[in-house]
Amino acid sequence: MNEIEDTGRIERYLAQYGLEAVFTAPLRQHLTLCRFEPEEALCMQGEAPEWMFFLMRGKVKVYTTSAEGNTLLLNFMSPLGVIGEIECLSGLDNLNTVTAVTPVEAVGFHKRWLRLYREEAPFLQFMLQLIAHKFYSKSVSLSFNLLYPVEVRLASYLLSMTNASDAAVSTANVKDMANLIGTSYRHLNRVILNFCRSGWIERSRGSLVVRDRKGLEAAAGRNIYEQGERRDQQP
Repeated sequence: MNEIEDTGRIERYLAQYGLEAVFTAPLRQHLTLCRFEPEEALCMQGEAPEWMFFLMRGKVKVYTTSAEGNTLLLNFMSPLGVIGEIECLSGLDNLNTVTAVTPVEAVGFHKRWLRLYREEAPFLQFMLQLIAHKFYSKSVSLSFNLLYPVEVRLASYLLSMTNASDAAVSTANVKDMANLIGTSYRHLNRVILNFCRSGWIERSRGSLVVRDRKGLEAAAGRNIYEQGERRDQQP
């Protein structure tokens, strides 16, 4: 994590996402602008949380790891996603791991200040609404995501991991990809082959390159990993 001294940029982000009333003047003095590079962790499963992060730019993925070491992708988050609020408010360890998919900028609020400001009415109301929405959306996604066929899960994953300017996903470890979306290595390879035959993707130099996003969007029907997140325009 790289902490950036840029109060003006924090103010612009708060204005962009309508958070001026949530973070009153006493709270704003404790906000920190943080930058994360792709694959860098914002929080790790099982560790004690230190920060609440308000995602202002970029995309992160949220996943959980079992005691046996198997991983399962839960969802992707774009602005205005919030990370660590439940753990910081409850005093629990991090339930999931969150890592950056793209370069990420987030406004951080250290948990040491919660005891001083958790009774601030606008902040408290915002957090209650946020947590209620998160529990609802996560319960829906966890109930249904694994019921979708692998074709839908893979198409959704590829759509979330790529964009028009960066259409490639590394195949360095297809087994990890299979674990993330909850399928076997062999089955995933069969689905990848079918996607290649359909012309939606192609294998190229250790990567899967998206060639037809509309085809993937049709295969997914809807992106099951990005439902319910708030996506405002990034600067």
